This record gives sequence, C-alpha cells and structure tokens, in this order.
Amino acid sequence: MPQRKTSRRRFSMAVLVVMFFAGIGFVAALDFGIRSTNTMEFCTSCHTMHTNFEEYKETLHYRNPSGVQATCADCHVPKALWPKLVTKVIAVKDVYHELVGTIDTPEKFEARRWEMASRVWAKMERSDSRECRTCHDFSSMDLSEQGRSARSRHAAAEDKGQTCIDCHKGIVHEEPYEPLPETAAAD
Repeated sequence: MPQRKTSRRRFSMAVLVVMFFAGIGFVAALDFGIRSTNTMEFCTSCHTMHTNFEEYKETLHYRNPSGVQATCADCHVPKALWPKLVTKVIAVKDVYHELVGTIDTPEKFEARRWEMASRVWAKMERSDSRECRTCHDFSSMDLSEQGRSARSRHAAAEDKGQTCIDCHKGIVHEEPYEPLPETAAAD
C-alpha cells in the first residue's frame, strides 16, 4: 500500500514539473512571437506596407535631430500585455487580407485605405491615443517651447479632453480622402 502512494506522489510531482516547464516554454514562445512581429522588418515585409513605410520615412517619427525613432509597434501596438495580445489577434486579419488578395496591390490597398485608417483612428480615440502618449503627454509638454499656434491648440485640447488623433490623423501616414457618398442613380 505505501508503495502505491509513493508512486502516485511521484507521478503527480512529475506532471507538475512537466506542466511548469511547458508553461515556461509557452511564455517564452509567446514572448518570442510578440517581439518578432513587433519589428520594423516584419511590419514592412508585406509589399502593400511598402507604401506606408515610404510615407513614414518622410516624417520626424523616422528621422529627426534627436535620433529618437518611433517604429510601427511603438504607434500601433499597446505596451500592456492584454491590449497587446488583443491587438495581435486582430492584426491577423491584415495578414489574411494580404494573403487572399484583398489588399495585395497598391491599388487595392488605396481603395481600402480610408476604411483601414478609420479603424485605426477609432481604436486610438477609444484608447485616448495611449500609444502616442508613451512619448507625447500633455503633462510632459513644455508649452512655452512650442509655437504660438501649437501652444494654444495643445492647451485647448487638454482642457477639452481631446486626444492626439483628433488633430493629428495625417502625422505619419498620408491621410486618405473620405470616399464620396454613393449617389442614387438618376431616373
């Protein structure tokens, strides 16, 4: 009888050890996957993202006097774990649309640019421009160093509870034109 209890205890302990190391392996694989898909190289590996990359290279987020560069992930991927995981799951649809041909040419991409940009803007509005605020925050701004127009607009935006994306929609990528509403065919 005592030998049977010892055997069960060893088996239980072995299962716990295996589960522990499997958990560590899962977390390591998840971390590797997130870090790998947060690189500029990964983000611009789809050829339809080359247009966005070229637009980005013309901005201060890419090249500036201080040498600080914001990458795709800095602006599009939250830092907190759960919002980051949700963002990664949702981003799979972009890869899907690239693979099935919905946005696989510059023309198809441009035809859907307004819709895609609007989704990103809505997400940024819902999160109070969370990703922007990791670098740009009203409380860290020295308004006295800004030009008169920026100083007054930033002060007013803070007072009104506005978020970055309310005014800065075309700051890194070309702001698409809103499509004209469909008109009814003439009789």
